[in-house]
Order: sequence, then structure tokens, then C-alpha cells
Amino acid sequence: MSMNPAQVEFLAENQTIQITPNFSHDRLYLICGEVGPFRPGIPVQVPLWMAINLKQRQKCRITAPEWMTVETLVKIKEDEGQSKTFTPMPDEHYMVTTQLILGAAPHDIANTDEIRILVKDIWDMRIAKLRSSVDAFLKIGGSLAKVDHLTLMEINTVRPFLPHALDQLFRLRQEKNSTYNQTQ
Repeated sequence: MSMNPAQVEFLAENQTIQITPNFSHDRLYLICGEVGPFRPGIPVQVPLWMAINLKQRQKCRITAPEWMTVETLVKIKEDEGQSKTFTPMPDEHYMVTTQLILGAAPHDIANTDEIRILVKDIWDMRIAKLRSSVDAFLKIGGSLAKVDHLTLMEINTVRPFLPHALDQLFRLRQEKNSTYNQTQ
């Protein structure tokens, strides 16, 4: 199943996040489940899309996910830099989640600039590692690979060119084999 970045963002928006509302409202019954009740000053879990909407209407304060701290992200960056393989990310949608939260609530989150830079550094490291992995895979003429711990958005960065490259490799192999068989 092929997904574009907007569809991946849609999936990211459905994960839950903690907010602290500044209003009262009874429980809401949504397709994705129940949320609330909402009481001023009492934290509650809501889908990310709802948190952003409420924040835009100045109805809540967003609480950063546990992993969205400078200390945690520095450790993730170090681990990723030291590993030849992909390390597990704290959130399947870490890049999208960071962009959405910091875009909607930069004043609710401590050290937003450092967090933004660290997440971008982690993203860049992982994309560079992914590109070099794909390059090595294509150079050895691979036809099957297993990659663990990639996020949907990361997979989508190679999806546009990887099938085409594999198709070209397959055609070259067929030509080589047919030429080889004709010479015998």
C-alpha cells in the first residue's frame, strides 16, 4: 500500500497526546473513541489533531510527549550516530509530531529551537543512512532486504525511486542472462 506524506501526517494526527484544557465540557464521543471530560487545569489525553485545534482556539496547553526533551533527543541522536543499523524511534511519527506540536504550540514546549534542530539532525542522519543502504543494496544487485525501525515517512522518501531502480536492475539481469544463454 502506497502512502503519500499527507496520508502519513493524517495517521500521525490520530495518536493521542496530553493537553491541559482551560474550559469545561462533558465527554465527547468520536469515531476514534471517547475523549474527555474536559475540566480546567486537569490533564486529559486527546488525539493530536484535536489538541492542535484546541490550541489554535486558545482552549488548552499542549504537553510535550515524554521523548520530546533535549536530553532524550541528544541520546537518540548519539545512538543513531553510533549504530550502523536503524535504531528504534520513540514515536513512529516523530518528525511529523514534532512539526505539528512545535508549529501549533511553540510556547508550550521548553527548548523548541533545540528540539527542532535535534529532530532535524536525527532525520538527516537516518535519511543519509537510508540512502547509503539503498545504494549498497542496489550495487550488490539485491532483490530482497529487511529494514527494521524505519518510520512511514522515512520509507516514503525512498519509495518514489526504489521500485524504478529495482525494475531497471531486473531488466539488466534479464538482458545479461539472455546474452549469456545465446553465447552458449
